[in-house]
Amino acid sequence: MIRALALLLLLALPAAAQQEQIVAGMSQNRVSITADFDGSEILIYGAVKRDAPRPEGVGPLEVIVTVEGPSTPVTVRRKDRVAGIWVNNAAVRVDRAPSFYAVATTGPLNHILSDTDNLRYAITIERAIRAVGITAEADRAGEFLLALQRVRTNEGRYRLLQGRVELTEETLFRTDVVLPSNLTEGEYKVRLFLLRDRRVIATQERVIGVRKEGLERWIYNLAQDQPLIYGLLSLVLALVAGWGASAAFRLVRA
Repeated sequence: MIRALALLLLLALPAAAQQEQIVAGMSQNRVSITADFDGSEILIYGAVKRDAPRPEGVGPLEVIVTVEGPSTPVTVRRKDRVAGIWVNNAAVRVDRAPSFYAVATTGPLNHILSDTDNLRYAITIERAIRAVGITAEADRAGEFLLALQRVRTNEGRYRLLQGRVELTEETLFRTDVVLPSNLTEGEYKVRLFLLRDRRVIATQERVIGVRKEGLERWIYNLAQDQPLIYGLLSLVLALVAGWGASAAFRLVRA
């Protein structure tokens, strides 16, 4: 009898979770990086679709939106002072770290998200960074991850935007996420989560394509496909710039 009731409860949970779903959109799904690109602002908006009346006897609805840039391996080094000189004394290799990561929420993360669902969906910045086995690479390996987060936060590449998702009548929501000028080319994954009682009840995923265009694209392709020509052109430009600066200096002195 107990097993039968447990089975019925498990079957009922997915159905209850599907009573509220996400219908979302974005102001743009493509960003072009040009010579004068100085960043871009993305409006992410949506509504909660319900197949039944709004649930009663449950906690308030919460929304989390994450924007994640392409991930790459990263080597984090620690400098120590040896004999009065600062040198790289230890390093750890992070398997995967997003080039950009923003988390926007309707409220404080520790109040609206459980540790279990954070682990399951890798929502917070700490969970988005994959670092397996780094504890064996250096003493106090956790400090390396904190340093990586601190550096990229100062650069504007990691952002925690608590309370920046506007939710109206538990139905309509919106938030703005600013993409910095130092974007990495590739696909940026946008994830949206609905939560009640600190548990995720619905998700949706969208993609923003970021691509170099115009002169930026030509230079990037040249560097990748013809590195010798790219190097020679860079050398020529450096020589011309140096000669121009020297000529201007002589003209001013005359």
